[in-house]
Amino acid sequence: MIPRYSRPEMTRIWAPENRFRIWFEIEAHACDAQAALGVIPESAARAVWERGAFKIDRIDEIERETRHDVIAFLTNLAEHIGPEARFLHQGMTSSDVLDTCLAVQLKEAADLLLADLDGLLAALKQRAFEHKYTPTIGRSHGIHAEPTTFGLKLAGHYAEFARGRERLVAARKQIATCAISGAVGTFANIDPAVEVHVAKMLGLEPEPISTQVIPRDRHAQFFMTLALIAAGIERLATEIRHLQRTEVREAEEYFSPGQKGSSAMPHKRNPVLAENLTGLARLIRSTVTPALEDVALWHERDISHSSVERVIAPDATIALDFALARLTGLIDRLVVYPERMRANLELSGGLVDSQRVLLALTQAGMSREDAYAAVQRHAMAAWRGDGRFAELLKRDLDVGRYLDPQTIDSLFDTAYHLKHVDTIFRRVFGQHG
Repeated sequence: MIPRYSRPEMTRIWAPENRFRIWFEIEAHACDAQAALGVIPESAARAVWERGAFKIDRIDEIERETRHDVIAFLTNLAEHIGPEARFLHQGMTSSDVLDTCLAVQLKEAADLLLADLDGLLAALKQRAFEHKYTPTIGRSHGIHAEPTTFGLKLAGHYAEFARGRERLVAARKQIATCAISGAVGTFANIDPAVEVHVAKMLGLEPEPISTQVIPRDRHAQFFMTLALIAAGIERLATEIRHLQRTEVREAEEYFSPGQKGSSAMPHKRNPVLAENLTGLARLIRSTVTPALEDVALWHERDISHSSVERVIAPDATIALDFALARLTGLIDRLVVYPERMRANLELSGGLVDSQRVLLALTQAGMSREDAYAAVQRHAMAAWRGDGRFAELLKRDLDVGRYLDPQTIDSLFDTAYHLKHVDTIFRRVFGQHG
């Protein structure tokens, strides 16, 4: 991922220094287990820890000749360890190192992303409670529907990201497996106890059955989870972009002093952060198809998945880490205009209460078909600007046989639509909602 969309903590996970450090720990922990089993001398295991070191430039130099990254790493490690290095990698294969390392990296990345989600959830909760009773118009198909609150809007996004967090916890568990099973995964040349020990030392679980590689359905689930979280980011970003439109102006990104919106038009205040998040979400979602295609490898293994994962694993996690942090900042500083929400709510002259009138007529004895036709007739007239909806209804003799003017007026009350806000908040945030 390019530096523009990268944060240091997540980038560090995918840096060569961290990758080779994990490789070293895998090999060193395996030597400890082999020594405990009497397969290699204990002195050899100690030598690995005491003298084991690597130089990235030297590994790259060796790989240019060997065309094999793990062999290049082991060769450089041996240059530091000395004769005891012959006991490295006993009964292991490259995938044991590569797949177990990737599991550690994805686990570490998941931990950062979970922390990011916690920050976003806290910001959404705070702003949701701030605007719990701030009335605004709900829209379906982009058209005014019925009143809701801005707090309910944010609570809905909170609930989605809370589900995303649960999915990521599950995906982290699925991905955090260790395979030290040797060629074609049969443990023919290495005891399963080695895998158990390495897994324990790295905070992983032993893979129940590997085919020399860890099954890629685990990885597919991980990237699908990241994509779902990214989809939630885009949904919220899209909502903010719509609310910031000139015609709407109900909320907008914070516009800092000295910020410029356009090189040509000095008046512009554009939703650039939300638009950026929309683009990043597309990028993250694009990793799902190759991750799914990686599931079907040839027989016990091939490396068609390798190039894919070397790209999508850092890119998706780095981009999502950046996006979650950016969205959290956006929500923290989001500028909300309750007075504009109220103005838009009243823009259609009461049409938002058409369902209440329909239901009142049916409850008073009019057939649903006749009630719908009457309400729609006057709603369309009000839409054209022929008068306010309530006044048109009062002048209708058919409607007047069922509803008197006072009853009609009582049907136009925003508070009516908000009577269950507390219930919804409790469902989302618990008893303190």
